[in-house]
Amino acid sequence: MTIGTTVLGYPRIGPRRELKRAVERYWAAKIDAPDLQEVARDLRARTWTELRDAGLDSIPSNTFSFYDHVLDTAELFGAIPRRFHDLDLSPLNTYLAAARGRDSAPALEMTKWFDTNYHYLVPELGPDTSLRLAGDKPVVEYHEARELGIETRPVLLGPVTFLLLSKPDQNGFDPLDLLDDLLAAYAELLGRLHAEGAEWVQLDEPAFAADRTDAELAALGRAYDLLGAVPERPKLLVTGYYGDLGSALEILATTPVEAIALDLVSASYDTVPALREKTVVAGVVDGRNVWRTDLRAALAKAAALIGSAGEVAVSTSSTLLHVPYDLDVETRLEPEVRARLAFARQKVAEVVRLGAALNKGVDGAWADGAAEELPAPLHNDEVRARVAALTEADRVRPLYADRAAAQQRRLNLPPLATTTIGSFPQTTEIRTARAELRNETLDEGGYLKRMRDEIARVIALQEEIGLDVLVHGEPERNDMVQYFADFLDGFASTEFAWVQSYGSRCVRPPIIHGDVSRPKPMTVDWASYAQSLSVKPVKGMLTGPVTILAWSFVRDDQPLADTAAQVALALRDEIADLEAAGISIVQVDEPALRELLPLRTVDQASYLEWSVGAFRLATAGAVPSTQIHTHLCYSEFGEVINAIDDLDADVTTIEAARSKMEILTDLRTSGFGRGVGPGVYDIHSPRVPGEDEVTSLLTAAVDAVPAARLWVNPDCGLKTRGYAEVEPALRNLVAAARRVRATLP
Repeated sequence: MTIGTTVLGYPRIGPRRELKRAVERYWAAKIDAPDLQEVARDLRARTWTELRDAGLDSIPSNTFSFYDHVLDTAELFGAIPRRFHDLDLSPLNTYLAAARGRDSAPALEMTKWFDTNYHYLVPELGPDTSLRLAGDKPVVEYHEARELGIETRPVLLGPVTFLLLSKPDQNGFDPLDLLDDLLAAYAELLGRLHAEGAEWVQLDEPAFAADRTDAELAALGRAYDLLGAVPERPKLLVTGYYGDLGSALEILATTPVEAIALDLVSASYDTVPALREKTVVAGVVDGRNVWRTDLRAALAKAAALIGSAGEVAVSTSSTLLHVPYDLDVETRLEPEVRARLAFARQKVAEVVRLGAALNKGVDGAWADGAAEELPAPLHNDEVRARVAALTEADRVRPLYADRAAAQQRRLNLPPLATTTIGSFPQTTEIRTARAELRNETLDEGGYLKRMRDEIARVIALQEEIGLDVLVHGEPERNDMVQYFADFLDGFASTEFAWVQSYGSRCVRPPIIHGDVSRPKPMTVDWASYAQSLSVKPVKGMLTGPVTILAWSFVRDDQPLADTAAQVALALRDEIADLEAAGISIVQVDEPALRELLPLRTVDQASYLEWSVGAFRLATAGAVPSTQIHTHLCYSEFGEVINAIDDLDADVTTIEAARSKMEILTDLRTSGFGRGVGPGVYDIHSPRVPGEDEVTSLLTAAVDAVPAARLWVNPDCGLKTRGYAEVEPALRNLVAAARRVRATLP
């Protein structure tokens, strides 16, 4: 079996989020484990059948996951930490406990998967970790497909990437020290898959699209020399999507693997080493964005490899995990926008079409279709002129010391001021009201009253708990990016284009299809109403320009920096209107700042220049007495601590609870000199942190940051939690802050 045409992975939540709903019903004890497994089997069967019927030559399997494929790999090789096994749960519940945590067992740390908005669970490895083949998920799913008469290519996270993504459970330990044990387990798995009849296995090594040390590159070569030498095994396809493999490609070229996949969308590969004894899988259809493929250009990229490879196959540039299922169900999109798009099913069809053209030659009909003229993006001369007229002065605020003094006079906040990140639980009643408004069974007046009632309740709750800086709870917001997209020209929103972010959490990224502008204020009425209910400051809540880009599908016909500047100007105007309405604190969230950081160091400086510049453009128009906050979460922010400082926000709140305050070391060594709130409550777990636990985290924080600049807050917004967890957690947070505050000089 040759590879021919294929995709490197496929969405797994179900076309209508069937997996999300089933998993959440299981957590709520509304279905049992056999019911959940039946939903999973059905989704897998439907995926394999769909891909076969679409005409792919090679179909991936083992791309399904109940929560996360990195966690699946940890379970497969016996790397679930002991604290979860000590709970004495079923295997499924032990796995889910590692993802979500239990009272006595904090969840695994969660962070971003390379430069995407997908989150993975970080394996914990140490010298006492015994890596071995402890499960059979890839074998079981391969066998399921064969019973349907469908031959598949099992997909595994590559062994070296798995170790590089892991964190040591003690200082001085290098997870790569476990490579030999892990390779023995992979070799055993390859043998089992070969015995089942698998002809190919895919091993994903995206860690090598980033800069790697000589030792890490040597580990890659060693791994595939050893796996390639396994006597009875399937053929090996090694992938390195999300960028240029660099030196890793030359290393893989010398190993016995039979095929290598190249991401030809994220990387140019001006030169490719001779691979005449290998299959090269040309990733020419974008697996991460939703625009239709330029078929002529894609075919030219694939054809250019023919002289260097023994065989050329056609594929997506990466897994299709990052795009929605099907464009055909989006009936409300404007025709000129829809005509430019392709979701997962349409991208599969593009791969099949390109494969046929590559292998059989280009006929006239195909050439005509490839040259089809697409509608132009939305153009706004006023917006473009405004961006062109910007100067460096538009990105600069007065000195922080002067701002801080003006803000303290205005706000009079105590040390260790307490607040939340923005959202409060999105209750069934809130979601019902939003659905009724959408379905026109509730009028605008009725909807406004329900939202105002919820805001009043949330403000009263925060005052009763004792928080110092309040939020309105964001009941009117379906999503922190889509909400703004619905107000901004140049954006389009979808109905069913869901994408997995982590676990059962799904998002519908809006589509930026043209120049961006703000026809009218977006948040002022809600913030003003909330502020009218309290004498305490209520934060205005905005999503920053970089995060809006990162969590949208962005137009690909102009530099990201230009689109970021357009979004930033819209937010700058919104901040001015919030100030005019009397709002004294504005939070501009940038959780995706680290997410978009290019994987190669050589590309990072230019990104940080425009991304930091976009945030400063959005916020620099604020008067000195307006306190600008930002929020960052679930990434390795120590790597960009200087860029965070350059944002020049007055207060930065940041995820820290799951990582046990690791960010404090970076804050201390960098000399970070503004307000900071390292999170003390992990909101992605259902467990409620006790007062003593929060006190311990705050005590550590006070040792690293002067109390006058230290804030106390959760890791992130509270929309995904329930009030049964949120209320006691916030009470413990406030009690701990008061307890530590009482010990200050």
